[in-house]
Amino acid sequence: MNTRNIISKVAVMLIVIISIVSCQEDFNTIGSDIVGDESLLSQLDNTKTVVAYSRKLAPVQTNIIPVSQLGVFNDGTFGKSSVSFLTQLQMETPNVVFGDSIGHEIVLDSVMLYIPYYNQNSTEDGLTTYTLDSVYGNSPIDIRINESNYFLRDLDPNSNFQDAQLYYSNQADLFEANLLQNELVTEITDFIPSLEGYEIINRETSTDGSTQIDTTIIAPGLRVSLPTDYFQEKIIDKEGAPELSNDNNFKDYFRGLYFKVNSNSEDGNLFVFSQELATITLYYNFLRAEVDSAGDPVLDDDGNAVIDTIYNNYILRFGGINLNVFNNELTPEIASAIANPNTLEGEENLYLRGGDGIITVINLFGEDLDSNGIADELEQLRDQEWIIDDAKLKFYIDQSKVTGGETEPERISIYNINNNTVLADYFLDPTSSNLPIDAITNHLGKIERDSDNNGVSYTINLTHHISNLINKDSTNVSLGLLSSQNILLNGFQKLDTLQSPNQELPTIKSVQRSSVISHEGTVLHGNNTLNEDKKLVLEIYYTEPN
Repeated sequence: MNTRNIISKVAVMLIVIISIVSCQEDFNTIGSDIVGDESLLSQLDNTKTVVAYSRKLAPVQTNIIPVSQLGVFNDGTFGKSSVSFLTQLQMETPNVVFGDSIGHEIVLDSVMLYIPYYNQNSTEDGLTTYTLDSVYGNSPIDIRINESNYFLRDLDPNSNFQDAQLYYSNQADLFEANLLQNELVTEITDFIPSLEGYEIINRETSTDGSTQIDTTIIAPGLRVSLPTDYFQEKIIDKEGAPELSNDNNFKDYFRGLYFKVNSNSEDGNLFVFSQELATITLYYNFLRAEVDSAGDPVLDDDGNAVIDTIYNNYILRFGGINLNVFNNELTPEIASAIANPNTLEGEENLYLRGGDGIITVINLFGEDLDSNGIADELEQLRDQEWIIDDAKLKFYIDQSKVTGGETEPERISIYNINNNTVLADYFLDPTSSNLPIDAITNHLGKIERDSDNNGVSYTINLTHHISNLINKDSTNVSLGLLSSQNILLNGFQKLDTLQSPNQELPTIKSVQRSSVISHEGTVLHGNNTLNEDKKLVLEIYYTEPN
């Protein structure tokens, strides 16, 4: 046996072991960069003051969002909510020429409205099966579609046309007062979303005059036939006219369609959809004399011109301004619970609801008794210079006050109320590239459910936020907790009024965009709950400096 080789191998092993131990020591000394691994944490503090209460939101801006809602929803906890929709249509091609027809007679065969649902699909043996996403409820609703006469502006004249014009969730009366009463485009009765896709037969004529028939399957969605007479007069007959010559003229001429929903019961159905996928398609045909390659008419055996029927289509997209209006009927119990919140000591229960619904305000570290601008508890922590290994708020759902299951929001979110920004933990979350349902889960944990699929809790990780407060002297801002539909839909929507009961409370100027498109709500145990095991506390895992 070669003794030198043995010694060399032992030496290498010792170097590797020493390196691992050294790395472990280094890892423990940068606890502020460790998230969620409590096996490395030395101490827990859960004694710091948390004050949380809920407030009804002021009307919220609903335009400049890429997705919209339509329908009626009732989760059994907060009451009935009806969400209507106004869209400003956009021409696929301005100054369109529908066809060089004989006698210029364009025949409009059909007009189809199509708003696809979010879905997932799989195909086996040529059969496609769909699973719907963001579709809620299965009770019938009625949808009236009227032409709007309200001109939707891109820019706000009150800002000297420098800022975008904002539209708010409480403006239904304004829009409905400006409907063209004689222009009910259509009414859809007893509408219930279906899982079934649609088989579409398309006929299009190529440049050589031949007609191709193509059959395709499109995903489930709201798909209904609209009256051809209306669109013949509104669109086809305006070929070559100033109204269709450019987008600005068209927006002034055809000011939009208003979708008003109604349910004759306390229930209904609601779906969230992408505006860019919604269309109105005009299918039309016209007659055209066939010509040869030299441009001369093609004649039949009798010397008559050969006439072709040309098939084509023209698309109007939901590409202009789109907005929602809400009619929320809060139950008396919920309305009473949030009417006069205890903003100094916090509440027993906390309430969240999307749309222009309910926000929960959270303040950390208590009062500033010495009036130096820093909460006394936070000042003490800064003096102690803790290394923050992990920090989180865990919100327990009050299952006695909510209907569990699919009506509960899968995600909730938190943001800086003072500056209308997400927290540092949002940007540093390594799951940000995932699909929305699984994204930002280190910072904004998904709902935890029991064996019956009822929600139990949500966990919000604030490690970087708390570390910045203690070690980087960041401002201790008020935090806003909201229901969220799509955690990746970043950005903020303004409130119609700056909402603050008095100067001592935070002024809520905006809310997260992902909450505005959420219809769901939940009830949580607060910091003043009688159930000590489910009390809202701030858990800080820390390491004391050497």
